[in-house]
Amino acid sequence: MNPIIWWIRRDARLADNAALYEAIKAGYQVIPLYIHAPGEEAPWEPGAAARWWQHFSLHHLKERLEDHGSRLVIRRGESLETLRRVIGETGAAGVHWNRLYEPAIVKRDTEIKRSLREEGYIARSFSGALLHEPTNITNKSGKPFQVYTPFWKHLQSLDDPPRPLPEPSSIPTPGDLPSGLALDDLKLLPRIKWDGEMRKVWVPGEGGATQAFNGFLRERITLYNDERNRPDRNGVSRLSPFLHHGDLTPRQLWHGVRDAMDAIHNSRDSRASCWSWLRQVAWREFSHHLLFHFPHTQNEPLRHEFSAFPWRKDDGALKAWQAGKTGYPIVDAGMRELWATGWMHNRVRMITASFLVKHLRIHWLEGARWFWDTLVDASLANNTMGWQWTSGCGADAAPYFRIFNPITQGEKFDETGDYTRHWIPEITLLPNRFLWKPWESSEDVLEKAGVRLGETYPYPIVDHFTERENALAGYEEVKSHKKGN
Repeated sequence: MNPIIWWIRRDARLADNAALYEAIKAGYQVIPLYIHAPGEEAPWEPGAAARWWQHFSLHHLKERLEDHGSRLVIRRGESLETLRRVIGETGAAGVHWNRLYEPAIVKRDTEIKRSLREEGYIARSFSGALLHEPTNITNKSGKPFQVYTPFWKHLQSLDDPPRPLPEPSSIPTPGDLPSGLALDDLKLLPRIKWDGEMRKVWVPGEGGATQAFNGFLRERITLYNDERNRPDRNGVSRLSPFLHHGDLTPRQLWHGVRDAMDAIHNSRDSRASCWSWLRQVAWREFSHHLLFHFPHTQNEPLRHEFSAFPWRKDDGALKAWQAGKTGYPIVDAGMRELWATGWMHNRVRMITASFLVKHLRIHWLEGARWFWDTLVDASLANNTMGWQWTSGCGADAAPYFRIFNPITQGEKFDETGDYTRHWIPEITLLPNRFLWKPWESSEDVLEKAGVRLGETYPYPIVDHFTERENALAGYEEVKSHKKGN
C-alpha cells in the first residue's frame, strides 16, 4: 500500500489529530510534511509573535515524531505544487489534512482538494480545530448565528462533541522519507532578540499545552468566575496560544473540563466557574463560525453603516498607544505586557482596544494589525471579532456608547495596583489614589514618587471626557447614515 502524506498546518500534535489517526487506522504509512507558504494566507500572513511560537511548536513536534519512529519533512513553496512534488518523489496515494477556516486558507484548500482528486489522488480533510463544523450550526431560519447568547444556548442543546482521539503509540513511516529543510532554514525566529521575556513565559508545543491545561484544571478553574477580570492575579487559563496553534484542541478542552465537573461535588459555584470558562471556548467557536460565513469581516465591518464613522488618522497617537505611552497607566501597562510577552489579559485587551477606537478614534483595523503582529495567539477570527465587538461594528457588538473609562477600569480591576506597577515601574511609588491618574497628583506627591510628568512618564495624550463626547458624536453620524439609507 502506498503511503499517505500527513500535511501539517496548525496541528503540530499527535493526540486528537484526525488526519494522522485516520491514516494510521486505514493501514497507511505516514509521511509527516510541513509546507512553509505564509504568502498563501495574505493579507493576513502570520505575524512575528505567531512565527516565533510556530518555530518552537514545530521543534517540539519534530522531537515527538522522532520518539515515535518517524521524522518531520519540511519544505518551502507553493502548497499544491509541493504536494504534487512529494507525491511524485514518494509514490504517495494522496494527502490527509485537518481543516482550517480562514478565508484565504479555505479558498486554497478547496482548490487543492479539487485538483488532487481530479488527478486521481486521495485528498481528505478532517475536523480538528473546532467543536462543530460551521456548516452544521444554524439558527431556526437555517442561517448563521450573529448573536452569541442564542449560539451558546444552541451549542448547549447539542450532544457533547466527540471525545478526543488517542495519541498513536507509533507512527508507521516509509524507510525512505524525502529530504527537507532544517527548521532554522525557515527563519521564523527574530533576527533581533526581542523575545527574551517570551521565552521565560511560554513553552510552546503539545507538551507545554498539556502541562498548562492540567495546571489550570488542578489549580484555578474553580476560581475562574472570581478571578477572570483581574489582570493582577493568575486567574485565567492562558491557553489561547496553544489552542490557536493547534498544540491542543477544543475537544480536549471541552471534555477535560466536563470530566473535571463530574468530579466536583456539592459546589455550585465551582461548577458555574467551569461553565463560564467553557463559554469562552464557545466564544472562540462563534468567532470562527462568523468569519467562515462572513469572510469580508476580516477587513470590513459586519454592520455596513459603521463605514460612516469619522475615523481619525493620527500616526503620533497610534505610536504612543503601540509603545504604551498614552499617559493612561492601565492602557500603557497592557500594551507593554503585550510587547514583552506576546499576550495580554482579556480585560486589558478590551480596555486598550476601547481606548484606541473610542478615545483616539483610530480605525479598528490599525489595532487589529498591531495585535496580529504582536500576539502569540493571533487568531484571525478572534482578533477580527474582538476588534469589531469593541468598535460596535460587528456581530453581538457592545453598545458603541459603552466607552471604558481608563481610570476607573484600573481602579476596579487592578485593585492592588500590582499589575500596573509591574509593567510601568517609573510610577511604582505613586500611591494608589493617583496610580491611574498621576496628572492629578500634587507636585509634592510626584516629587516623592520620583515622577516627572512629561519626562519620566507622559501626560495623557487626550482627555477622557472630551474624547468620550467626540466618540458619541461620531456614533450619531453612524445612526444618521443608517437612517438615510
